[in-house]
Amino acid sequence: MTIRQASNNTRLVILAMGTFVLGVDGFVLPGLLANISRDLSVSVATAGQLTTVFAVAYAVGSPVIATLAGRADRRLVIGAGMSTFLGGMLLQAAGPTFGTVLAGRVVAALGAAAFQANAFAVAGVLAPAERRARAFAVIGAGSSLAAVLGVPLGLLIGQVWGWRGTLWTIAALATAAAVLAGIFVPSMTLPATTMRERLAVLVNPRILTLLAVSALVLAPSFLLIAYASAVVGISSPGSANAILVALLVNGAGFFLGNRLVGWVTDRFASLRVIAAGLGVVVVAAASLGVVQRWFVPTLVVLFLLGVLGSMLFIPQQNRVFAAGGDVAAVALSLNGSMNYVGTAIGAGAGGLVLANAGPEWLGPAAALLAALVLAVALSTAPERQDAKLARATP
Repeated sequence: MTIRQASNNTRLVILAMGTFVLGVDGFVLPGLLANISRDLSVSVATAGQLTTVFAVAYAVGSPVIATLAGRADRRLVIGAGMSTFLGGMLLQAAGPTFGTVLAGRVVAALGAAAFQANAFAVAGVLAPAERRARAFAVIGAGSSLAAVLGVPLGLLIGQVWGWRGTLWTIAALATAAAVLAGIFVPSMTLPATTMRERLAVLVNPRILTLLAVSALVLAPSFLLIAYASAVVGISSPGSANAILVALLVNGAGFFLGNRLVGWVTDRFASLRVIAAGLGVVVVAAASLGVVQRWFVPTLVVLFLLGVLGSMLFIPQQNRVFAAGGDVAAVALSLNGSMNYVGTAIGAGAGGLVLANAGPEWLGPAAALLAALVLAVALSTAPERQDAKLARATP
């Protein structure tokens, strides 16, 4: 390994630390809602809107920030993003009222949007094309590690220091991530483009088609994971420990999938990996309707769905980056927004199934949704259209 390769690997790890911080914030918050609602004198449902507001602010802010910062030095954008996220966390940790904490979530979301899309963009530039998926997987490893550690970390710190102590801890981690990013992330500008060219991403049929798939590809898994307590509740009713174990097992699967997906995607075409992953989701989710009465088989399915989460996210990220060309940062920011849309679609669909049919139908519903997404992904794939055009051209 050359010194330059080692340097780039170090930079990727530093960026992954940032996504780890953002991931811990996302995974910890749901476990703190009861304490937040009690301390700020709001209902748990109202406290739950902290997650909704973050998702909306991220989804709206990400493409706007990427467009406005198109000519800026990526190191400055990444550093400013993590610093803004830090400011939002400090506002939440010290906020005396629910309104202040809510404002802090908006600020943190805008900082996360600036950091995350540009972290992936920098990773895509640092890595050669044949190793790009592995570079994306390194950045994604931060989130996958947060999925494994976020739940127990939040419970432990929250029990000792309260929910504000958890947020102060995240703020401390964000400070370290901001400092290290400022030191190790290289000064870099992406290819110069005009504002008109950057906005053209919004009407580029190829990119819009891929973004539509990005909004759907994670929805089947989130239909189940968002209601893990209901899924596990059939075999272990009322057991808080069972829910914790289920989330940890799913997070461990996500982490393992992240370790494998870079090599798999670089070796095989991204579309093939996505198609295979969705096919397995169909089978796994459908089997949940049969095995859900037993705890261990249910854990096996949740673990498998965690592995497949990475197998779907990273290849799709790779497709969007390649299609984005000179405006890859804008395309990736839109892709991040679509991932949040997919989360909302999955959680919303799962809520409807749970309310109207019961938890035993969550698995079959996820399987049906995965089959529909697979059909959309294959029928709209620009790669297949390119292949047809190439065969038709003499």
